[in-house]
Amino acid sequence: MIQFGVIGHKGRMGCAIIDAIGEAGHEFRVGVDLGGDPAPILNQCDVVVDFSSPDALGSNLRAARSAGIPILIGTTGLEEEHFVLLAEASKEIPVLQTGNTSLGVTLLAHLVKEAAAKLGPDWDIEVLEMHHRMKVDAPSGTAKLLGEAAASARGVDLADAMDSGRHGQTGERREGDIGFATLRGGTVAGEHSVIFAGKEERITLSHSAENRMIFARGAVRGAEWLTGKPAGRYAMEDVLSLA
Repeated sequence: MIQFGVIGHKGRMGCAIIDAIGEAGHEFRVGVDLGGDPAPILNQCDVVVDFSSPDALGSNLRAARSAGIPILIGTTGLEEEHFVLLAEASKEIPVLQTGNTSLGVTLLAHLVKEAAAKLGPDWDIEVLEMHHRMKVDAPSGTAKLLGEAAASARGVDLADAMDSGRHGQTGERREGDIGFATLRGGTVAGEHSVIFAGKEERITLSHSAENRMIFARGAVRGAEWLTGKPAGRYAMEDVLSLA
């Protein structure tokens, strides 16, 4: 039995993760929410799962480092400075950071990478995603994860190839771009499609999330795998042995 700490435990994902922890036969030991300091209590845990906010990432990583425990981070909307913090923390503790903890999405990203590598630059790539109306970041962390998979297969930086702001007279599609389209509405848990458009043919790879419990179960599976690992940066691909 693994003792879990959950940062952001009162949020929608936090509540789902607590349910998934019990479902998997582990124990939810401590929770921290908005304004709380995780440092004094994380030494009661074997692993911590963080689904809070980008602003809290620095203090959460410091607390995990102080306690000497692994941390799985599913918080989205991270910027470059956050990835610097992740790299620093991973020198001391195991760190798994991902834009999506779903095992299905993890496999989808692997398939996207394979397709982008084998089809080559003649095929245009478009990423389409839809989420519930309450989601605050766009494109979603999952959409970016899928875009990164395609970009890495092509040996390019997603920041250079990403096109997510089409409006008005945009001109022709730039060769090599990876396009993003974002939809928001209702209670959609998550819909993602990656479209490979070639000459007179298309391939679409898709994933549909029916309930946020798929992310919670994936997070618990990832945290189980991360427990006992040496310090370093890990990804959900490692959990499924796809890397």
